[in-house]
Amino acid sequence: MDTLDPDLLKTFLAFVDGGSLVRAASAVGRSPSAVTAQMQRLEEIVGEPLLSPQGRGRGLTPAGEDLVGHARRILAVHTEAWLALKGARAGGRIAIGTTQDFADHGLPDLLRAFAASHPRVRIELRVGRSLELGSALQAGQLDLAVTMRHAPSPDEAGLISEPMLWLCSQKGLAAREEELPLALLDPYCGFREAALNALDAAGRRYRIAAGSASLAGLRSAVNAGIALTPRTRRLAHSGIVEASPDLNLPPLPVAEFAIRLGREAARPARDLAELLGSGLALPS
Repeated sequence: MDTLDPDLLKTFLAFVDGGSLVRAASAVGRSPSAVTAQMQRLEEIVGEPLLSPQGRGRGLTPAGEDLVGHARRILAVHTEAWLALKGARAGGRIAIGTTQDFADHGLPDLLRAFAASHPRVRIELRVGRSLELGSALQAGQLDLAVTMRHAPSPDEAGLISEPMLWLCSQKGLAAREEELPLALLDPYCGFREAALNALDAAGRRYRIAAGSASLAGLRSAVNAGIALTPRTRRLAHSGIVEASPDLNLPPLPVAEFAIRLGREAARPARDLAELLGSGLALPS
């Protein structure tokens, strides 16, 4: 009997989470043709098609839908075993920095698993803006940082790609107006730049109805219905949803986040970076 290779399952889930073979290729660091070959190999092992044509892209077949849950459980067991073996004798300290996006959603469970399997490693967590965290990493104040990616960097140990979405209150905007009201983080912010560029290119009028230095401020403005905000699905909870197609909003690009390692990062920090690279992707 053929076994389900974890590498094939990781690529399969990268497709499920990213929604396309191109995004899956970016997530696993392979070419689109290599990812296609991996999916064909997985289909040979399973004995059924997993992907089928869907519009201009591909979607999951019923067999593909069934495999998603199994794949996540198999990889979770692999991760648990890997962490236990890696952490048995590891010690020291890891200073990690992250943007609020991951501090709220995704990172806590992974840090808990890492801390449980590495009881002798002391973890220090810093939450901030990407530019600030990048500077701290370069200055040696951090061993590991998860930041928004604006350009490739030699210190990258992993990449997370997520579609940007227009988000608003579940109840909609409190008032419809000619100028689109926006809630944006203070400059510099990649989401802010992407949203303004998209609106300018579409010739859509807008105004900045709320500015904030933190995601908490954006949540308040969006929940109140006084503005929309550009973000990923990580912010879409507690009354915040994707904006209605009726608003005719221009498409936004994909947001890329880099997992970056400091020059003096020790083995435990590199192990944690590997864990974050495979575990931070949003589930489907």
